[in-house]
Amino acid sequence: MNILIITLIVIAMGITLFSLIAGLIVMTKGGKINETYGNKLMRMRVYFQGIAIALLALAFYMSHSAS
Repeated sequence: MNILIITLIVIAMGITLFSLIAGLIVMTKGGKINETYGNKLMRMRVYFQGIAIALLALAFYMSHSAS
């Protein structure tokens, strides 16, 4: 069970990092592409960041309830 949670945390953190970098690149380019994708990428970053934090809280809770 712990391996599954850790794997999901790493995946969520990776997607968060990817969407952050992609969002920053799109915002620096500006123009039409920023209008189309900039806000969507940053919103996606917030969602996956929330998922990663929730998974970290779940892992913390599981580690303390097991002992």
